[in-house]
Amino acid sequence: MRLVIHADQRQFSLRDKTAWLPGDGGWSDEAVTSHRVAVEPSSLAVATARSDLVEADLTLHPAEPPLLADAEHVVEADLAVPSGRLTVAGPADYPGQEHVLDLAPGRYRVRVSYVEGEPPATTWNEHEYGEHYRYVVDLWPSAEPRPVTVVRQGAAVWDG
Repeated sequence: MRLVIHADQRQFSLRDKTAWLPGDGGWSDEAVTSHRVAVEPSSLAVATARSDLVEADLTLHPAEPPLLADAEHVVEADLAVPSGRLTVAGPADYPGQEHVLDLAPGRYRVRVSYVEGEPPATTWNEHEYGEHYRYVVDLWPSAEPRPVTVVRQGAAVWDG
């Protein structure tokens, strides 16, 4: 499914419907400079190149999908979804504004691929700086926990 998300504060999150983003939301130095994702129990925040409306493609797969050849940066992390309700939202979204995906309760491996793109086909902030990317989010069931893994390291960290 293609989503348009308000990535206020240059991020959006995927989380179990019952999870909150406590404290710093997992944004360690390594998460900012290398991973571009922050992981907390039952939540994963994705760094975006713009504090603006962004496009994300979210796909649930039965098994690990192939890598996208045109992705500039690719990172994988685990995400627990014990309630079976996955929400995708920006930090400024109010309850009811988030996108919700129903799936089987359990652990998932999440791959976020940063693919160079165009502005979304909706109103966006032309005064905001930063590249336009399409954030391709692939999820599949995962039996064993694995660490955050940068599969393909993108260019230098964006100015922010």
